[in-house]
Amino acid sequence: MPASRVSAEAIAARISAVGLTTRVEEHDWCMSVEAEVPESLSAESWREVLQVLAEADRFGLHATSLNGRTLWAVVRKAAPTTGDVGGPSYQR
Repeated sequence: MPASRVSAEAIAARISAVGLTTRVEEHDWCMSVEAEVPESLSAESWREVLQVLAEADRFGLHATSLNGRTLWAVVRKAAPTTGDVGGPSYQR
């Protein structure tokens, strides 16, 4: 199992342990984790969630008055180590 999937699933498991329902999705360049955040989440639970999110490469919170609050985290997949990594327009 790729390291990015292992990391994303570990993040999801720890967020789930706080009582949030998580979704893990695979994308071309990353694995993502999302969870809906209820208004009633305690300060202690927020601290735990933030500690977990710090393990991701990127994270954030999307909040709207219509859809509530969704936290997200991204774990990048490993970059290729050989081949044309920079693409055709890459200059050294």
